[in-house]
Amino acid sequence: MSDFKNYNVPYPVDPQYAKRVAYFSMEFAIHQPLKIYSGGLGFLSGSHLRSAFELKQNLIGIGIFWKFGYYDQGRNQDQTLHVQWNEKIYNYLVDTGIKFQIPVHDHPVWVKAFYLPPDTFQSAPLFLLSTDLPENDYVSQTISHRLYDANSATKVAQFILLGIGGAKLLDELNFNPDVYHLNEAHAVSSVFYLIKKFGSREEVKKRLVFTTHTPEEAGNEKHDIFLCEKMSYFYGMPLSQVRKLTEMEGDMFNHSLAAFRFARKANGVSKLHGEVSRKMWGHYKHIPEITSVTNAQNWKYWADKQLYRFAEEGNDFGFDDRKRYLKKRAFDLVADQSGKLLDPDVLTIVWARRFAGYKRAELITRDQQRFEALLNNTDRPLQIIWAGKPYPMDYAAISDFNHLVHLSKQYKNVAVCTGYELTLSKRLKQASDVWLNNPRVPREASGTSGMTAAMNGSVNFSTFDGWICEFANHGNNSFIVPNTDYSKMNVQEQDNYDLNHLYDILENQIIPLYYNDKDTWRQIVKNGMRDVRVQFDSNRMAHEYYEVMYNKA
Repeated sequence: MSDFKNYNVPYPVDPQYAKRVAYFSMEFAIHQPLKIYSGGLGFLSGSHLRSAFELKQNLIGIGIFWKFGYYDQGRNQDQTLHVQWNEKIYNYLVDTGIKFQIPVHDHPVWVKAFYLPPDTFQSAPLFLLSTDLPENDYVSQTISHRLYDANSATKVAQFILLGIGGAKLLDELNFNPDVYHLNEAHAVSSVFYLIKKFGSREEVKKRLVFTTHTPEEAGNEKHDIFLCEKMSYFYGMPLSQVRKLTEMEGDMFNHSLAAFRFARKANGVSKLHGEVSRKMWGHYKHIPEITSVTNAQNWKYWADKQLYRFAEEGNDFGFDDRKRYLKKRAFDLVADQSGKLLDPDVLTIVWARRFAGYKRAELITRDQQRFEALLNNTDRPLQIIWAGKPYPMDYAAISDFNHLVHLSKQYKNVAVCTGYELTLSKRLKQASDVWLNNPRVPREASGTSGMTAAMNGSVNFSTFDGWICEFANHGNNSFIVPNTDYSKMNVQEQDNYDLNHLYDILENQIIPLYYNDKDTWRQIVKNGMRDVRVQFDSNRMAHEYYEVMYNKA
């Protein structure tokens, strides 16, 4: 217990990163065995913590110990998606001995803090909160059971646990951060605790920064303000005062808007997303400066070092051989899951990330004639793999996933994998020659899967959105659907435009290059590997957060 009485990070801090930062996130994807993440937000915060450790920053993570994780993606008898919730047990998390109470629904709920030491997975220190304790009634225990619980009241309670619970934990640790960093607005309940602690909105504002990840207003969390009040979200503050402080009108409490208003500075997660955010929130009163810090992924964790070594040595034989080996090894996993044994000498396209409507997993299948021709071409064959975890209650996304499963049964060269988490993610990036990414522009705030694909010798093929706009050089390090003024198109027109260009580029550029001009193809792969390493390693991002968001008063 004594180790946690006056907590300091357990390594020497680099003086340029001396400011104490508490980084709040609903999910952290630090390593495969710790299943407390669902998708991109977690992959990002996991990479952030790894880079904070590498750079020896004075930063700690605050999250939740999800007893059942997000969910386990299994299969039904016919291969379609089956949602399972299995209890997770971790022997490497340290019980800090810290226990305290927070109010939920005007009722004291016990919270326990667990600790992931930095040397376990080479990440900055991470504290995880749990309500799954015998002292709590069953309903209170379930608060920390499922990440993004579908029940509104439970979700609000989860936000209270992360925000108020996290802020209270920092006092228990006597850590006293100079900066409270909210990664998304899930923890904004912390401000109501901090107002009591520091006495005014101005004092809280001096210490709070906010990162928004959602490029459309509908995607930002809103809950009934009376439900929030009933759930003790405002930490005992009367509703009239809440409205005055947050300038919130009407019956809905907009978590992101509150986070903006309490932050001294905010950021989007790509240059484009910064612009979108300024347009989206700029017309509200009392919004701070919204800048941007482009997302990145941890090169040390993700990249295939041997591919990089061969590229640096100019050893093309070694480079090709290594990529072929990576594909072959990954294809064993794919075969184990799907019964489809793919060929490492065939051009392989992978679409793998969270399943969500705007990401259009099945876009390429919509032109049946061209899809058939593509997959049945024996001269220049093609293989496609899909994977990803839809939100367990997103029935439209689950239906897309199942549609692809049924479709894959008609082809030897199409496979659909389940269990898309860190390990499978890395393997599928190594399996792919082409990393397909076709969200509807401009709905992808950043998207980071293509970064780690490039780190494993895969070429990005994408619509012009998110981080890609800062990276892509068509035909040189990636292939891009030509940007256009999408605002003049309806959804149908936009989908058709993108679909036609996807096929044109595939048929006329990507496939001919891969099969007829190996040297140029290899150079494109290497260019992508080089460009991603410089600009999109999370060490650059973690450094930038200190420079742009934390150090400036």
